[in-house]
Amino acid sequence: MGYGQSAAAAGPGLEGIAMSFGKINSFIDIISNAPVKDADGFITQGDTILASVRAYKEDRNGSERWANRAVFSEASVLFRFRKIPGVEVSPSLFIVCEEKRYRIISAEDVRGRGMYVECLCELVEGSVN
Repeated sequence: MGYGQSAAAAGPGLEGIAMSFGKINSFIDIISNAPVKDADGFITQGDTILASVRAYKEDRNGSERWANRAVFSEASVLFRFRKIPGVEVSPSLFIVCEEKRYRIISAEDVRGRGMYVECLCELVEGSVN
């Protein structure tokens, strides 16, 4: 894939996914809130940032694509970002974007190629960092 070339034009299997640097313009933090043991052996409950990346963000709208996602009716936002080596994105994690916290409902590999991860998320009410 050359500089400035979208992923859709880069090769077969990514049709309909035009991911360019112009669309990946939201900064997100992928966060775990699992208990963590510190160096002294004490368990602390708090947010641990696993990764800070740029992502494509799409709010829920009335399009046909969102209508086909009826199974995930509680999802209000879609995030799509490049796969992060060593980080397994799962529904137990959260995403923070623009001072809002989102719970991951579904995380899957786009087209099974290991290039992008797509997360359907819902806004966690009353969450401000």
